[in-house]
Amino acid sequence: MTTSVSRSSNAHHGLAAHEVVLLLQTDARDGLSTAESAARLARFGPNSLPAAKGAGLLLRIVSQFHHPLIYVLLASTAITAALGEYVDSAVILGVVLINAIVGFIQESRAEAALEGLRSMVRTQAMVVRDGRQRIVPSEDLVPGDLVLLEAGDKVPADLRLIRLAELRVNESALTGESVPVAKDEVVLPDSIPVADRRNMAYSGTLVTTGAGTGIVVATGIETELGQIHRLVGAAQTLATPLTRKLAEFSKILTVGILGLAAATFAIGLLRGYDAAETFTAAIALAVGAIPEGLPAAVTITLAIGVGRMARRRAVIRRLPAVETLGGTTVICTDKTGTLTENQMTVRAVWTPAAGYEVTGSGYAPDGSLRTTDGAPASLDGDEALRWCLVAGAACNDATLTSDDGRYGILGDPTEGAMLVAARKAGIGADHVSQFLPRTATIPFTAERGWMATLHRSTGPTADTHVLLAKGAVERVLKLCGAQMDADGTSRPLDNHGVLTAAEGLAGRGLRVLATAVRPGSDEFDEETLTGSMILVGLQAMFDPPRPAATAAVAACHTAGIAVKMITGDHAATATAIAEQTGLLGRGAGGDGAVLTGTDLAALRADDFPDAVDRAVVFARVSPEQKLRLVEALQSLGHVVAMTGDGVNDAPALRQAGIGVAMGAGGTEVAKDAADMVLTDDDFATIEAAVEEGRGVFDNLVKFITWTLPTNIAEGLVILAAIVAGAALPILPTQILWINMTTAVALGLMLAFEPKEAGIMTRPPRDPGQPLLTRALMLRILLVSALLVAGSWWLFQWERSSGATLAEARTAAMNLFVVVEAFYLFSCRSLTHSAWRIGLFTNPWVTAGVTVQAIGQLAITYLPGMNTLFGTAPIGADVWLRILAIAAVASLVVAVDKRLRRPA
Repeated sequence: MTTSVSRSSNAHHGLAAHEVVLLLQTDARDGLSTAESAARLARFGPNSLPAAKGAGLLLRIVSQFHHPLIYVLLASTAITAALGEYVDSAVILGVVLINAIVGFIQESRAEAALEGLRSMVRTQAMVVRDGRQRIVPSEDLVPGDLVLLEAGDKVPADLRLIRLAELRVNESALTGESVPVAKDEVVLPDSIPVADRRNMAYSGTLVTTGAGTGIVVATGIETELGQIHRLVGAAQTLATPLTRKLAEFSKILTVGILGLAAATFAIGLLRGYDAAETFTAAIALAVGAIPEGLPAAVTITLAIGVGRMARRRAVIRRLPAVETLGGTTVICTDKTGTLTENQMTVRAVWTPAAGYEVTGSGYAPDGSLRTTDGAPASLDGDEALRWCLVAGAACNDATLTSDDGRYGILGDPTEGAMLVAARKAGIGADHVSQFLPRTATIPFTAERGWMATLHRSTGPTADTHVLLAKGAVERVLKLCGAQMDADGTSRPLDNHGVLTAAEGLAGRGLRVLATAVRPGSDEFDEETLTGSMILVGLQAMFDPPRPAATAAVAACHTAGIAVKMITGDHAATATAIAEQTGLLGRGAGGDGAVLTGTDLAALRADDFPDAVDRAVVFARVSPEQKLRLVEALQSLGHVVAMTGDGVNDAPALRQAGIGVAMGAGGTEVAKDAADMVLTDDDFATIEAAVEEGRGVFDNLVKFITWTLPTNIAEGLVILAAIVAGAALPILPTQILWINMTTAVALGLMLAFEPKEAGIMTRPPRDPGQPLLTRALMLRILLVSALLVAGSWWLFQWERSSGATLAEARTAAMNLFVVVEAFYLFSCRSLTHSAWRIGLFTNPWVTAGVTVQAIGQLAITYLPGMNTLFGTAPIGADVWLRILAIAAVASLVVAVDKRLRRPA
């Protein structure tokens, strides 16, 4: 038959079931025919998410050479080879190839996030076609198919539910809802958000209990999961602050190097030098001015940071993310499992006679019940308390598990919390099942709002029955006509008093459930329950904050980093956790500090960024809104770290400056989209990673500040020789020796430099700030001038004292290295003196200087190296002059550092 069905599921929750059947031209009993399903499959395509086309292998390899400095090095390689300088050419080419290999290995594979999304919908589905049940691959589903769901099934497409039996679906990965959602068939308003569409089941979610039947209303890219797929594909993987700054720095450096080389060549020609020799000098200047060790130093420094973070339970998936953390200005964090323990805990119990506090946290049954004045609670003193706890433990389908002392829950988290509360009072599940075995159940549904169980008493009152119930306060109150006093007697229900108590507990951000009992009767149906039960108490619970979360949030605030909560949970719960962790002050939830998804949707585009910047808590937000929040903050210049664990978080994770996924409770999609994975899902680990990231950036800046003076001075000393018409003080091979050996033996030792004190008390770096500040650039130029002046004077002194050209060049080369070694100790801190931080607090620096010293002795005194590098042995008096010049240079740098030190 001809059909005009649509693949979009946006409006089907607002239609009655029979209207959906008519719209999709299907049958609510027999489903589609085989022929019609085949026709629709040909029309709509398979129920799968499209694969994205990634860059080919060759393109990925070629892209590793797409860098201005690499262009200069490649040109230098070709020219030196053409001039017969094969040693120089081979060394330069080796540097280029090593950098390319490292870049290729470390390249991010962000498309794995899309593959993770596609794998979520690859499953089998039970459908009804031609009036018969059959199992088909989920890829073959089409709009109008009739799908049967059972506990444990993964929902294969977006479904409008038309029949169900106690169906609950875990939608946490899609919506952020922390507990399974009870489904029903009721027609809902068109504007209701995805998280509240109880008559829909969405692709990729999981059926936890019950059964149901639904009509496929959307497949493939048109599903809610498909919309997220679109967002992940559209989200850009941004360049990190470091890569952007290095790119800008490299362009400026390349232009400067080429300009100096061209000037050198032109001046040489004007002075009548041989063109080939002049060109060789220009190449020597270019190679000398390029910091060949910089790419390797960046990679190794970041890799060391990765190792440090791994020891602090943060696994880095992309190396540049290490540095990005250090520049973070805003952390957007999830609530459940990140700021909280993701373990529901009963914190208070109220009975008609008294109120009690429950100590302990999480699912471990460690703690006790205490009265409001701190005294231990007695079950003998309050019969209502005993029955409240018994009802919570017996009218319950969850199971408390223990594995090597680590407790967990199988089932609903709220039921698990009630099991643990009973255990803390000495009422275990085994005790309940022995003395109150269950004989019948009325399960929880969204319409009902409560659960009831019938038990046979095997204790002193054998052959009697006890009926227990628990659920939403308002719904359970409708079942009750009385309430229990402490002595176990009943009196008329004080409906207002119970609601007042429940509101007080809810005001503390707690989720409140009521419990009721009816002893001595085996009548068990909904009609006879209403008004016949006795209210015994309220249990109030919440997911407690992690112990370290409050201190971590405070540390971020001290460091000038804003922390914002983005959650799919309700605003009241989110606000309570925000207050307890220090994100919000007590009672500070107004004036735009807390915004819901509905609030965000109502904002004008022009007002959106500022409103997002002011707000601290965002509740009940959709995946699209999460992405918009990140983009809005980035539009204001923020470097955003985004945390998440669900499929719905993937687009925002990829868009953020650094995406942080949960390792223990997160989905594979979120992990693949993220730059960093927390193995313990703890917000405190993010704060620790930010601290490590700041240390990594500091060490990178220290290396650049240390290495650039040598490169600049090498270029300038060659230029000076050409201008003066003198012999070159250092040869190209000697320049390569200096650059490569000192970068490895000296400069890389700064990667192991410990973090400086107070690193988390200073504000974040301004994202617009250049890589090197004006003060550091002046220091680099100062050291460059000292190197040029010192090496030129020493070279001329040695020549005038009768030294050979090779001896004079050897002296100048060693001067460069020794000054670098002295300057290395100064660069261990860019603000404080080497004496203040301790000369030997980084043993790697001492080891590196020792290795470099051995290398310099070898190139100076070994005949084979003399031949290869054009060096010659020098006397002890020359070494004394070298050390004296290095000491003077160090003193000048120390004075400059002291004068420029911030107040």
